[in-house]
Amino acid sequence: MRERHRILIVVDDPALRRSLAEQLDASAEFVGRDCDSAAAPRLLREERSDAVLLDGDLPDAARYKLCRLIRQAGRHIPIVMMTAAGQAPDPTTEGSPEADDYLAKPFRLSDLLARLRVQLARSRTGAGAAVAIGGYTFRPGSKLMVDDGDGRTVRLTDKEAAILEYLHRAGRVIDRDTLLGEVWGYNEGVTTHTLETHVYRLRRKIERDPGHAEILVTEAGGYRLVVAAGLRRPLPRKSRAM
Repeated sequence: MRERHRILIVVDDPALRRSLAEQLDASAEFVGRDCDSAAAPRLLREERSDAVLLDGDLPDAARYKLCRLIRQAGRHIPIVMMTAAGQAPDPTTEGSPEADDYLAKPFRLSDLLARLRVQLARSRTGAGAAVAIGGYTFRPGSKLMVDDGDGRTVRLTDKEAAILEYLHRAGRVIDRDTLLGEVWGYNEGVTTHTLETHVYRLRRKIERDPGHAEILVTEAGGYRLVVAAGLRRPLPRKSRAM
């Protein structure tokens, strides 16, 4: 059994941080360590944390200080910040002044776990930089596909970006059950039909002809990315506006 990831939860509201820690502990993948903003610097120095779940409602000075401390820790520790609706930066903006990802309140536990999985995978592999996929530049951090021909952008959902990112890292055919587990986890009661629905929607966004996929292709019971450019003819503008 693999070791669970240690998530430091920095929230000043005692009830909220205990609730988050209990929910993470109940998963098979994570263990939560909760504290307030005053105790966080000491715990970051003394204990190993694989990722930090940070409350965006902390005072600006405390939040900025913690982010600087985390960034100076000598290795990349992903920061997922919980924000009020509309508080997160525009996802089309390159780079983030604080966090690696933002999650607007209220949110579902499944969404939080998905964000943590993606950020931990990126920190392990050094992924997250822009990559070429089938005539697009894929920017995982901002969840955008940018057309190399005309510069137009296609916005992706969290799950769509995670599917593309995992398949790109794998560089081979990935069976449906494996991809489902990597993107959704193994304890959420989802089925391969959920994955197939997301693949269908993703193809409608990025393929010239979704019925005859050239980028996200089906092979041998699974999916594979064709990363070579020049496969597509430009899509009509009305089909590409996302």
